[in-house]
Amino acid sequence: MRNERKLKDLLFVNAAQVITCAGPPRARKGVEMCDVGILRHTAVAVSDGRIAAIGATRDLEPAYETAEVVDCRGFVLTPGLVDSHTHAVFGKARFEEHEQRAAGLDYMEIASRGGGIHASVRDFRDRGEQELYDLAAPRIRDLMSYGTTTLEIKSGYGLSVEDELKALRVIGRLAEHFPLRIVATWMGAHEIPHDYRTGDGRRAEYLDMLTDELLPRVVAQGIARFADVFCEPGVFTIDETRRILQAARRAGLGLKLHADELKPGGGAELAAELNATSADHLAAISEKGVAALAGSDTVATLLPGTMLFLGKAKQAPARALIDAGAAVALATDFNPGTSPTVNFPLMLTLGVSQLRMSMAEALTAVTVNGAAALGLAGETGQIAPGFSADLALFAIGDVRELPYWYGARLCVGTWRAGAPCHPYENLGNLIVRPPEVVPTG
Repeated sequence: MRNERKLKDLLFVNAAQVITCAGPPRARKGVEMCDVGILRHTAVAVSDGRIAAIGATRDLEPAYETAEVVDCRGFVLTPGLVDSHTHAVFGKARFEEHEQRAAGLDYMEIASRGGGIHASVRDFRDRGEQELYDLAAPRIRDLMSYGTTTLEIKSGYGLSVEDELKALRVIGRLAEHFPLRIVATWMGAHEIPHDYRTGDGRRAEYLDMLTDELLPRVVAQGIARFADVFCEPGVFTIDETRRILQAARRAGLGLKLHADELKPGGGAELAAELNATSADHLAAISEKGVAALAGSDTVATLLPGTMLFLGKAKQAPARALIDAGAAVALATDFNPGTSPTVNFPLMLTLGVSQLRMSMAEALTAVTVNGAAALGLAGETGQIAPGFSADLALFAIGDVRELPYWYGARLCVGTWRAGAPCHPYENLGNLIVRPPEVVPTG
């Protein structure tokens, strides 16, 4: 028989602010995004991995006298951040393209020369599953270190039956190994691979392969929760996107779109038509697209780091979307070509400085609305009774500092379902009353 610490209840005390984001278990739209619930002199109790109570410390301490007490030391406690759009499983970096863009080549021109997604596909196909896992693991640790407790990861660098399944297996292994919540998205429609671009009927063959051969195997594999399509002029057309996503819906997957990233192609309107969970990018969305999303339940997921890294002057029209009544989320789009950053709070900085969002709107966009963009609005994104105890503690005294100190890594600890998710070196120093030692054997 051996003794082990068994984590029981938690009681978070001494936070300068507790940011609850509490409210209805759905995406927040328009002016709703301004209310994040800033509480002071407040403790948070956790039981069985869920938020049990929020209130004055003097009221909660007697009820949770055996709980492990976490001293927040005058820092800010928020819901764990929800990064709802990444491509974190890939092989080599594509730093040479950064120089090419500086020399005047644009995204599509680099792709036409064999760069872009095609370069990542060639590299991905040459690597084994274990190597891809080993490359992804430190990236996941880095993503966690900035306060992320829920992370979406897409496939899309395989673009063949076996390589797409390989990508999803890697994502599944990461989800099993790491303490944060990982949501897998199948994106076999990330590009038309080069080997399907020449010859009569080859493009149609690829579409057939996606819907008739690969999709059933993805569903049988049981890892992916969503399907995503790069709906963009020069990539997948509106009709092709509709066909793939309708097949995915019939197969039981949720729907996402890469929409209107570089040119207005009607992707946002299609997302609203299909009632997709999210439409992502949207830097080139039309006025009709803004209206369509505002009139739908589809979350507009904006990726300001991508446009910054691409050197584009135009960002997605966050103000127009919010003012029209749409639900807006922010995400990193972490990927090797157009947004190689794991720094999620930096997206809040860009949300405020580039997209003209308020701090409250930006914080809602990375918590409640990020969760809604993954179909998890009833599970995470809030510090409210019944929700998963997904929490992030930042070494600041006021939540407005989170987007202010841009580029800084301010997170000193995260918890997912009440268990340590990213324990910094000093996280142990926050524990002032450990739980009882329970014998197990």
